[in-house]
Amino acid sequence: MSRPSIAIVSPALADANNGNWRTARRWQQFLEDDFGVRILQHWPDTDANDDCVLIALHARRSAPAIQAWAQAHPGRGLAVVLTGTDLYQDVAVDAAAQRSLELAQRLVVLQECGVQDLPPAHRDKARVIYQSTRSQAAASKPADRLEAVMVGHLRQVKAPQTLFAAARLLQAGEGIRITHIGNADAEPALGDAARATANDCPHYTWAGALPHEQTLERIRSAHVLVHTSALEGGAHVILEAACQGTPVLASRVPGNVGMLGADYAGYFDAGDAAGLAALLRACRAGQSAQDPAARLLARLVAQCTLRAPLFAPERERSGLLRLVNELRNSP
Repeated sequence: MSRPSIAIVSPALADANNGNWRTARRWQQFLEDDFGVRILQHWPDTDANDDCVLIALHARRSAPAIQAWAQAHPGRGLAVVLTGTDLYQDVAVDAAAQRSLELAQRLVVLQECGVQDLPPAHRDKARVIYQSTRSQAAASKPADRLEAVMVGHLRQVKAPQTLFAAARLLQAGEGIRITHIGNADAEPALGDAARATANDCPHYTWAGALPHEQTLERIRSAHVLVHTSALEGGAHVILEAACQGTPVLASRVPGNVGMLGADYAGYFDAGDAAGLAALLRACRAGQSAQDPAARLLARLVAQCTLRAPLFAPERERSGLLRLVNELRNSP
């Protein structure tokens, strides 16, 4: 007898190597000991058996597959995972995304604020599953400067202009260095802006895209990760930083607050370059402060350490298994 099967529909596959693909691949690895798991870009699929359930990433981009599944298997085993722009942008205006929410038996959000950002009629179907990564001990970091790193391809939704403007507000002699990792393939004009910032600000470096392991090491070696996004579903880079012992300076948007907690001390308003620069300066000043109350950096490290267990692989796998069990037992 064949094993029960799971189809994961992702709008991006391995060649894209983006967040949706990495989530799909990680979930396949978590589930494949118990189920036959395949990652697809489209549905229908002729290899599916009668005991299959469907997990679709992104309500709008996967809408054709979601609708095809619901038509062939009405009311059966369908989860829609809201990965970012669909939750905070598409659901309000896009009919296909709205229909995806209606058709699903379960909705998955990637951080705790996501449930309340769903339309009220669908909140009972929602489950929170934090993404995960392995934890490592914090690396030793230089005391004579503050190393900040921002990770993310240069796109408007990531608001890199906030980082460019903050870099221009800082002076080279302040002991704050910023490394920016990510390509500008989707929006070349932002690459031009990054190059201009690097030319004008010797304390800012645009490193372009780097391999994942090298990026993780850069995060681990930095004092802070900067995350300026205007819109987020639940950024994987935030949990990677928290689990590497590196605290985060993040825009105060729901997707970030849902990852770091409402009382986190490292927020600046979205688009507020002066607020980001002030936090960077406070972290730098706190490196040598004698007064514990002035040590913002130490406070952020402690807060991220408390959040890190939310992002443990065993917790994510357990949440996935519960989800699949609910889907297989849905009416």
